[in-house]
Amino acid sequence: MVDEKDFQQRVQKIGGLVHDLETIADPAARAAAKDLVQLLMDLHGTGLERILEIIFQSGDAGSGVIDELGRDPLVSSLLILYGLHPEELSTRIERKLEQIRSKLYKMGAEVKLVGVNGGDVRLRVSIDGHVCGSTSGTVRATVEEAIYEAAPDLTSLTVEGLEAPVASGFVGVEQLLGSSPPATPRLHQPVGLGSEGMD
Repeated sequence: MVDEKDFQQRVQKIGGLVHDLETIADPAARAAAKDLVQLLMDLHGTGLERILEIIFQSGDAGSGVIDELGRDPLVSSLLILYGLHPEELSTRIERKLEQIRSKLYKMGAEVKLVGVNGGDVRLRVSIDGHVCGSTSGTVRATVEEAIYEAAPDLTSLTVEGLEAPVASGFVGVEQLLGSSPPATPRLHQPVGLGSEGMD
């Protein structure tokens, strides 16, 4: 079985390979390769969307299943990739911050979500004045790892009280292919992904 870290590495590898398509010298071969990838992504995205619709139509139990799928780390990553995650970016971040709150408290730190604007996330970290510099680095690493796990589709992460913004390494479907993901079912408000393409 593929774990979440392995899945993320595969997604990044796919992103790199799709980017490499631009280096194909023959324009017809390049276009054909991009079309093939686009068709496969459209097929998978449409299939996943239909699966979610069928589950949702089964009633309250279906909504619960969709929420559970959104909380599973591997499935959540897949749903984010296709723009089909049932929760908004801010909801996923708030839940993850709640999960790491006690860990940060033990390090003499507190974190708070200041705001989400599109895919730009702003957090504020307060550190006890008696905390050493290495602990500050550990706090930063803990916060960043948690946020990127919950929201790999964010555009930028600014952590006030520590340092400057960090760009996301997430590659969404439309970034891979220069197109929009398939239309999402009207189950919950889906997460919006970036719009930069390959072209």
